[in-house]
Amino acid sequence: MAKTSPLTRRGFLQIAGRYGFTSTAIAVASFVGPLTLEGVGKAAAQTAAKRDGAAQFNLKFGAAGFNENNLKIQESGQLWFSQELEKRSDGAIKVEFIGSNQICNQLDCVKKTQQGIVDLFTASTQNSAGAAPYYNVLDFAYMFPSRASQHHFFYHPKSEAVLREPLRRLHGVQFLYTHCELRGIMLGSKFKDRPTVTSVTELAGTKNRVTGTQLGRLAMQLMDLNPVPLAWEETLDGLRQGLIDGAETWMGAAAYANMSPVLSQVVDLRFFCGTEHTAMALPAFNKLPAKLQDVVMETSYAAQQYTQREQERALVEIVGAVPKPGPNTLFGKNGVRVATLSPAELLKAEKMCSPQYRPKEWEVWRDRLNKMSGGQDVYKTIFDIAREIPADALVSSVKPRRWWQSA
Repeated sequence: MAKTSPLTRRGFLQIAGRYGFTSTAIAVASFVGPLTLEGVGKAAAQTAAKRDGAAQFNLKFGAAGFNENNLKIQESGQLWFSQELEKRSDGAIKVEFIGSNQICNQLDCVKKTQQGIVDLFTASTQNSAGAAPYYNVLDFAYMFPSRASQHHFFYHPKSEAVLREPLRRLHGVQFLYTHCELRGIMLGSKFKDRPTVTSVTELAGTKNRVTGTQLGRLAMQLMDLNPVPLAWEETLDGLRQGLIDGAETWMGAAAYANMSPVLSQVVDLRFFCGTEHTAMALPAFNKLPAKLQDVVMETSYAAQQYTQREQERALVEIVGAVPKPGPNTLFGKNGVRVATLSPAELLKAEKMCSPQYRPKEWEVWRDRLNKMSGGQDVYKTIFDIAREIPADALVSSVKPRRWWQSA
């Protein structure tokens, strides 16, 4: 392999065939400088040598569509977590990372975890809610005012009772950690020559692709955003050709899923969670001895801090999720405008769709989730936790806490 030969997908697969996909993906993710066949081959060999050994537990990690490339755009930490878990367990745990939708996708990773096909999985909590409905507890409109409030909640000891324990009991899932963003509307070609959006009312009547979320659809209906279920394979063409006006997602997802070339504006509506979480099958977790269970939890705690730090950096430096995206960001290169709404306009949107202002429309879901939780008022509990910190608090100011130790 020549030093000057750039790494292609074919070359990646050749190296992976020799040293394993996980070792090769970790090598690429941590590689500094131009990716070459020789450089990545050597790094993969070194990584494989470090990981070699007789592990007590081999965990299969179904990481939906994530791989060594897009995890540099959305820094949700799955490869970092895999590597760190092996390191912290002194090789007792070995993780087989299977991304790029090879073993499971956004909609069925949780099912395959429940079936024991994979031990760990990554997918958005919103897409996971289709098969594990208690995940909907995170999706009430405008429950979280900021990304900082999201991190504050996931570190919070009360997240055990209101989120993690019900997921274990009802769905057999051990929630480990998550990246935190808030969703908006990603607009396609129809809005290229229109002024930058300043209010949700300017989007009234538009047709927007919706993900697997159930509560997100309700919020969109209340804001007259016409949620349209559409296969992912059809979404980019739909945005490009103007068959749909926009798509509901978060900015990091728009960037890592290669939506930037077909977008004109991204409206930072912040109307509910975009949480790309990592979880574990509860039976697989329970099989681990107490010492290794502690390692999993400590690694999850470290991974929450990783996403808190690295994803905020990536949003600015790589995605361009700021009012004036830098020229070298994905949004900057593709001429995508970031439409930031004023506090008054965000409040207007909140009054249109949130349980606080439209309680009747949310009664059925609130009652259902309250019963599933064991009788808690889940919306009010999470709403109050999210407001324990100032609305304008920076993500970097949120103090990490070991949520399971102080519960």
